[in-house]
Amino acid sequence: MIETRDNQRVFKTAWFSRIAKKAHIKDDELCKAIKQVMKGQCDDLGGGVFKKRLNENRHRSIVLAKGRKYWVYAYLFAKQDRDNIDNDELEAFKKLAELYKSKTDADIQKELESKELVEICRDEEI
Repeated sequence: MIETRDNQRVFKTAWFSRIAKKAHIKDDELCKAIKQVMKGQCDDLGGGVFKKRLNENRHRSIVLAKGRKYWVYAYLFAKQDRDNIDNDELEAFKKLAELYKSKTDADIQKELESKELVEICRDEEI
């Protein structure tokens, strides 16, 4: 089980939001899936990067965790299109997870205001 903290917040990037909409993956499914990620029911790829199956196992998502307080859906791909991300992509996601780790609440708020991030659920909804 992954250690979690109070005030959990879950986001998706603007890019992920567009792709998830096309794949008919709704926010409530993402919130349910993040509960499973928090319980360790996912692939921990290391460095704050997790892979979670979605949409009845038709899609894979890459989730980044900022200190296990902020969870960010960053990437989505169809299982039929590819098996996995490659090593270079994994390293890039690890760097992105590290970047999120250094962001302040004010940084996150700016990204929400600019619509780079969309909040989909928080503590009481998870």
